[in-house]
Amino acid sequence: MNILIIDDEKMIRESIVAFLEHQNYSCFSAPNGAEGLLLFDQNRIDCIILDLMLPDMSGEETCKIIRKKSDVPIIMLTAKSMEVDLLNGFSLGADDYMVKPFSLKELSARVAAVIHRWQGRLVQEAEIHLGELTMDEDSHTLMKKGTPIDLTPVEWRILYVLMKNKQKVFQREELIEAAFGITYDGFDRAIDTHIKNLRKKIEDDPRNPVYILTVYGLGYRMGGGKP
Repeated sequence: MNILIIDDEKMIRESIVAFLEHQNYSCFSAPNGAEGLLLFDQNRIDCIILDLMLPDMSGEETCKIIRKKSDVPIIMLTAKSMEVDLLNGFSLGADDYMVKPFSLKELSARVAAVIHRWQGRLVQEAEIHLGELTMDEDSHTLMKKGTPIDLTPVEWRILYVLMKNKQKVFQREELIEAAFGITYDGFDRAIDTHIKNLRKKIEDDPRNPVYILTVYGLGYRMGGGKP
């Protein structure tokens, strides 16, 4: 697991790094928000320990920038102990909050806890549930009422895009781009054929679909799976 420590106090950074590396974590550290953000973009980070009082930008601002691109766990460190500061930290997307001075042993326990919760969320998010359908992104399987349904790679990509964006109406061109990328040079009406084949596989009555719905004049969207 890779931990990123962003704190302007060198002694604190070195103490955290030494303790966590003894716990078999790999650590990156930065003395300010700008360097911390650069390290975050360059490496796969599993948890961030973020001081709120940084010399260039505040920890709050650093947290906002990270939250725009990732839901990686963030533990905030601060000398501020007022309830309003704690609540503000959580409102910005922090997963945990520790007031200085703190115990390294407790910090390590909190790192383990937030990573464990985060990994649990990722496992749940790998599965998409809709009505009687369950799509597993990791194994590329589709189940209906517990029975596997065989899909071609093209059908998988189309259905995945639709189920991942349940409320969105896709025009044919948008669906091609989302499912295949802009380099795909197939005719947009080919999507209709794939949709027809998908309906045969997932709908109880393909002529009256409850999953893949036609939005006349626009394209397709996912329904709730109920008539």
